[in-house]
Amino acid sequence: MLSEKSKPLIEATAPVIVERLPEIAPKFYQSMFEAHPELLDGVFSRANQKSGAQPLTLAGSVIAFAQHLLTHPDSYPDELLSRVAHKHTSLGIVEPQYQIVHDHLLGAIAADLGDALTPEIGEAWDEVYWLMAEALLKLERGLYASQANDVIFAPFRLAERTETGGGTVVFTFEPADDTPMTPAIAGQYVSVKVRMSDGIEQPRQFTLIPGQEGTRRIAVKKDMDGEVTPVLHELPVGTELPISNPYGDVVLTDSEAPLVFLSAGIGVTPMVSFLDNLATEGSTREVRAIRVDPTDADAPLLSEQQEAVAKLSNGSLERWTTKSLEGDHTGRPDFAELNVSPDSHVYLCGRLGFMQDARSALVAAGVPGQNIRYEIFGPDLWMLHDDAARVQAA
Repeated sequence: MLSEKSKPLIEATAPVIVERLPEIAPKFYQSMFEAHPELLDGVFSRANQKSGAQPLTLAGSVIAFAQHLLTHPDSYPDELLSRVAHKHTSLGIVEPQYQIVHDHLLGAIAADLGDALTPEIGEAWDEVYWLMAEALLKLERGLYASQANDVIFAPFRLAERTETGGGTVVFTFEPADDTPMTPAIAGQYVSVKVRMSDGIEQPRQFTLIPGQEGTRRIAVKKDMDGEVTPVLHELPVGTELPISNPYGDVVLTDSEAPLVFLSAGIGVTPMVSFLDNLATEGSTREVRAIRVDPTDADAPLLSEQQEAVAKLSNGSLERWTTKSLEGDHTGRPDFAELNVSPDSHVYLCGRLGFMQDARSALVAAGVPGQNIRYEIFGPDLWMLHDDAARVQAA
């Protein structure tokens, strides 16, 4: 809980810091990486630094946390904290790194605001940061302790690679040592570290898709402008890579509510995992999968999704193709006209604009926002819940 002393100071300065965030965030990261260049080797994504997305995400999450404390003084933004904690543990973030971030983030705020940042205001933001840090550290200790091993990354060997639609390759990895494997929950992801030509390792997160027990299986779409996926696509069978334990909190809820899985392109990966899990359990829930692709040739994991849906007693698959007549429908769906029942639990995955449009239309059509869950890989500049969304839009 934020102290009464700090509350009015945060209330008065949060709008100013939100407005200045695009200038503060890059200074924060520049300062931190100059002092700790090792953080760019296996922890932070260089591509996200270049785009400016990562600096805004980390700094913005602290502001979002602060605004939640102002509007909901008796609670924390649990979903925001959970999302960050799972990402942190997939990357192996440890407690001493919180002090590093603190020093450079608060330093960047002080440098940007100058004399306007009085010692009292600085102390108030220091309180906010450590409230958030302690909440995250508690979650992260629990996540680390829940694993079947005490390593952050274990070595895995590429055992098989197969082509699927949309410029996507499916990789199957087998353990390269005897590190115990934590069973994954459908919808979870792993971090994979790939060594670049300059020797620096870069991490990326990929949803785990169904595979044989004792393996890790992912589907990777090639980003022609990306740094990591083009390298991954060229890896020969037998290559060893460090892979994290499974993390991620966008998983199926313990409910019998109808399910709607709405995806576009490579966003189908968590949906395939959900469907396979439901089929394996013999679920009788009403399950409606809706996917959007340009053409059949651009539809990754299409056959796997079709096979999983066919095993469900109450499942259906609706396909939209935007550049061909191969789907059940042509073009892009009008999300408001999908007739999604208000009691449904909806899962979204795809490009950010696709998910924003879908969520807005579904909420307008009567689906409660808390029933709509989403997955974003890379910096999450959206943060669906309203308080966080307002911070990012400010």
